[in-house]
Amino acid sequence: MAKSIAENTYLRLKTVLDVLTEGVWSGDALNAGEVLAEATARVPFSPHEAELLSGGIPRGHKTLTSATAKLVKAGWLVKSRAGWIITEEGMRATVAFPDVDSFTAAVDAGTPVPADTPVPAVPANFVSPKAARAEAAAKTETVKKTPAKKAAAAKATATKETATKATATKAPAKKAAEAVGKAAKLIEDAVEPVVKAVRSRKTSPKAKAEAPAPDASAGAVATAVETFPQPEAVAVAGDFNTFLGAPENWAPQYDEAQMELDVLDQLWKISAELPAGYYTFKIALNRSWQENYGAFGAFDGPNHELHHGGGTVTIRYDHRTRDIIVN
Repeated sequence: MAKSIAENTYLRLKTVLDVLTEGVWSGDALNAGEVLAEATARVPFSPHEAELLSGGIPRGHKTLTSATAKLVKAGWLVKSRAGWIITEEGMRATVAFPDVDSFTAAVDAGTPVPADTPVPAVPANFVSPKAARAEAAAKTETVKKTPAKKAAAAKATATKETATKATATKAPAKKAAEAVGKAAKLIEDAVEPVVKAVRSRKTSPKAKAEAPAPDASAGAVATAVETFPQPEAVAVAGDFNTFLGAPENWAPQYDEAQMELDVLDQLWKISAELPAGYYTFKIALNRSWQENYGAFGAFDGPNHELHHGGGTVTIRYDHRTRDIIVN
């Protein structure tokens, strides 16, 4: 582990290329957020780098995000709406400059990759980090569920035994009830003709109310969903877009910043995992700043503010009122 912020940053830049190369080998499509998360996981932040800046972003994360521009300038990385893509030259750079010192010198000096450098081949024992994490998570989930499954099986067995005992206990009572029921039925059959005769004398034909004709529309169920004119796209544009996987913050044009419309409640929604911190953002329509709404639904108004304790956050936007709900 390097000591200074600069050395750590260059080590993470090299790791960014390594992660993207592994994505090419495995065929995994990695967005910017996943690449940066993997790089910082392999090269963790020092206490100083982990300190949150005024925007609620760790110092090391902001430094790394800015430094990736050097990879773009070198021709080793392409940033697009579809995500971050490593070039063939970038893959060859991982072979030409295998250690952090040579890599740092090449980036600073603009050293081109030697023409005879091969594109790195997939190692024989290579396992996609994404697949490895998924497998580990599945095993962990299985271990967690095993005690619960055993407890459920034991409970089911106990319930079955209890039900069997209850059935055995109720058998005599059931036979007695059947006998009483048969006797009551005989009495009811004998009395019924008398009851009918009495009722027929008391009720005249005119007293009978005619049954109203059923209303064909009474049982109809309203299935139509109330709709409201909506924009083509709604984005949450703020200082946390890179955590969503976007190449940069405050950029409503990227797919990662777009919300999804729930046609049932006519609300635009987006959920994301964010570290604890203070964030600001606006709602921008149709992938541009031409129409945007800030606090209190004001057009081009002040930024919304979010004091987040860390974890999943969901933002909802109602275009009818321009209001937002955060939880």
